Amino acid sequence: MQAEASAIGSQAKYPRGVLNTLGLVACGAMIAYALYEQHVVGLEPCHLCILQRVAVIALGVLFLAALLHAPRAAGARVYAALFALVALAGMVAAGRHVWLQAQPPGTVPACGADLGFMLKILPLQTVLVKVFKGGAECQKVDWSLLGLSMPAWVFLALAALGTCGVLANWPLRRAASSRSSVRRV
Repeated sequence: MQAEASAIGSQAKYPRGVLNTLGLVACGAMIAYALYEQHVVGLEPCHLCILQRVAVIALGVLFLAALLHAPRAAGARVYAALFALVALAGMVAAGRHVWLQAQPPGTVPACGADLGFMLKILPLQTVLVKVFKGGAECQKVDWSLLGLSMPAWVFLALAALGTCGVLANWPLRRAASSRSSVRRV
């Protein structure tokens, strides 16, 4: 009951619109930084990097939709569930990427064709299987901060953004309503 009361207090302290706006800004900043690293610094994204970008963009779209829609209880729960699913999907891609980077050099085969070409000639299911197998370019660590590679930071950011999206959009019962439902003798 105490944990529920503190969660209710935090939801009242930071309204849904504020948290959705902060999530949207964070997603935009992440994509802007990824594009900076690609087009200015010259780090080319691998297949798994692109899937992680798709997850961040999808979370950004969800934050925007939840912000503009401002649904009531049932709709907000749908948004919360979507935040959880998209964040988990992105975390799977980032987690796989981190795992590939932890493998000994030379143990991961090359990816082969680029993603655009594979999408043109292969069914989507086959492309996704090939992408998740990863490749040698997915194994390289070109960037790190505090000992963590970019996919590791993306994993942590997706976990935080997904949690923020769920907490912001999952309506909680008010403490007063739960107290009034207690039977008095």
